[in-house]
Amino acid sequence: MSSAPPRPRAPCAASAASSPSSASTAAAGHARHLTLAQGTALYVAAVLGTGVIALPALAAAAAGPASLLAWLALVALSVPLAGTFAALAARYPDAGGVATYVRHAFGPRASAVVGWCFFFAVPAGAPAAALFAGDYVAAALGGAHTAWITAYAMLASVAALNAFGVSVSGRVQLRLSVLLVGLLLVAVAASAPHARLANLHPFAPHGWAALGHAAALLVWSFAGWEAITHLAGEFRRPRSDLPRAAGMAVLIVGVLYLGVAAATICVLGAGAATNPAPLAALLAIGVGGPASWFAAAAALLLTFGTMNAYFAGAAKLGAALGRDGALPAWLARGSQAGDVPRRSLGLLALLALLMMVLAGASGIGAPALVLLTTGCFTLVYLLGTASALRLLRPRSLAWVGACIALVAVAALLLASGRYLLWPLAIGCGALAYQRLRPLPPRLL
Repeated sequence: MSSAPPRPRAPCAASAASSPSSASTAAAGHARHLTLAQGTALYVAAVLGTGVIALPALAAAAAGPASLLAWLALVALSVPLAGTFAALAARYPDAGGVATYVRHAFGPRASAVVGWCFFFAVPAGAPAAALFAGDYVAAALGGAHTAWITAYAMLASVAALNAFGVSVSGRVQLRLSVLLVGLLLVAVAASAPHARLANLHPFAPHGWAALGHAAALLVWSFAGWEAITHLAGEFRRPRSDLPRAAGMAVLIVGVLYLGVAAATICVLGAGAATNPAPLAALLAIGVGGPASWFAAAAALLLTFGTMNAYFAGAAKLGAALGRDGALPAWLARGSQAGDVPRRSLGLLALLALLMMVLAGASGIGAPALVLLTTGCFTLVYLLGTASALRLLRPRSLAWVGACIALVAVAALLLASGRYLLWPLAIGCGALAYQRLRPLPPRLL
């Protein structure tokens, strides 16, 4: 690991390609497409993932009505975590995202580890999410292979959409997020008249210790605050729009998660813990109609939006890693703001396809893929929040938020258990690659 870099007021000249001033200058000649609304939509889609379909029931099974406290705690922790990454992204609007921040704070070796963990986590997480949605479509349509056909179709559609660039995927994402938010609001509002406060008793049927297990389950629902940092250079006004987009997304996601969780418990009562599709049940109770079709529509919207946001961010990251020598230079095309990283996107799609084929051939379940992905993202969060303590102004509001986020993420990392071995293996691969292929002199 290299020696400590200069303080952020005077970024290292050797890293000028991704310093705040040079990044802004370099991007000035390139078109920036993302508006505040589109950025907020991408944030919402990255965080409001497939967990909202099933996790309210799983959390209720783990802790009963007390699981609402776990939801509330994770919403509260999202504030410093989202604020930390938004502050860093506004200062360093580079396609490298968290990898760029870690490079400024701890050097290129640690940066490559973070970049690899994020980039190679997406091909594992995308098949899991696609298969999750495919199961809901299969429940509605029937057919032995419907789930797999749906998953492959979603993977191809997301890759094709991002091949047209972030300006197109951003507009599509805005429409998807509006539809999704509307669907969740309808589910909560329409089912609210059927809520019963009596369903909150007993409040903690499994004891207060069960809150920890419920919180561990819900971590998957709150991953994603780092995903949009790779698109910071695509914002028209990154210094002002990024923090605003993050703040609006925290508010939207928090209200929706808490609303769906509260409605699940207060409306469904004891059945909340055993219902595999609580969102569909809420829609069926409030609006009427077949629950399986509601579940399929919600699953497709949620999963497509999440995959779209992560593919857009990871493709930009792959190009930046190629530019900086952490991946083959062949991938570097598309790292500049306004460019489309089609080579990096193609590699992502190919790896996700291979992982999906492997999952089908070996019988690896989606839950295992989810836990592998979560372990990678948790390590990214840990190094990202640690870099904030060196790059942000000490004792500023963002710096204090980073301290809180670092402690919380460290606890989550310890809870990863054996799945922590996967990101550690990826990190070792990143270091081994750099020993075989030295970094460019400008990054040493």
